Amino acid sequence: MQNLEEIMNMAQNVQNELQKAQANLDNIEVEGKSGGGLVTVKATAKGRIVAVDVDESLLQPAEKQVVEDLIVAAFNDARAKADQASNEEMSKLTSGMQLPPGFKMPF
Repeated sequence: MQNLEEIMNMAQNVQNELQKAQANLDNIEVEGKSGGGLVTVKATAKGRIVAVDVDESLLQPAEKQVVEDLIVAAFNDARAKADQASNEEMSKLTSGMQLPPGFKMPF
């Protein structure tokens, strides 16, 4: 078994890598789309919304409810993709580590 100092150093290294990865998530952008691309939401893998684009053909008063629904759908699509990108980045860090089943990072 490794001595306590080695284990503490490993834990510190893992913590530093996790902090770097978390900071990097705000640099990864994903796009959520709905309505066949009529509404697009850009977000970071950290979940920050960067932009919303609505096709001009939807900008009619009679289409208000449709536009609102499409924005919500595009946001949810972007959020799902952001979660996926975040999970992929975090799994890169933990791929070499032998963690107990069900153990989730970050702590």
